[in-house]
Amino acid sequence: MATAPKTPVAEDAAKLLKKPDLLDEVVARTNLKKRDVKPAVEAAFAILADALRDGYMVNVSPLGKLRVVKAKALEGGASVMTVKLRTPKNAAIAADDA
Repeated sequence: MATAPKTPVAEDAAKLLKKPDLLDEVVARTNLKKRDVKPAVEAAFAILADALRDGYMVNVSPLGKLRVVKAKALEGGASVMTVKLRTPKNAAIAADDA
C-alpha cells in the first residue's frame, strides 16, 4: 500500500490492517461498491493461500515475491507457514513518493 489506512491506530498498539479496513481502502481507491470488491479480494486471498500452501512462489507486483520458507501442520487441519517476502528495488522509492 502506498498510503497508510485512514483508520486511526493507537500509538502504543501494533499496526494491524484487518480485512474490513483493507476492503474499505480498496473501495476508496477504486470507487467500486463494497459488495463488488469483497468477493474479488476474498477470492484473491484464497488463491494466494492455496498457491503458497502448494509450494508455489508468488510474485505479485508491487508487493513482491512471497515464498514459504518452512511449514508445519497443526491439529485440526490448520498450519503455520513462515513466509519470506522480497520487495522490489523500487518499492521503497514508490512508498516515499506517495
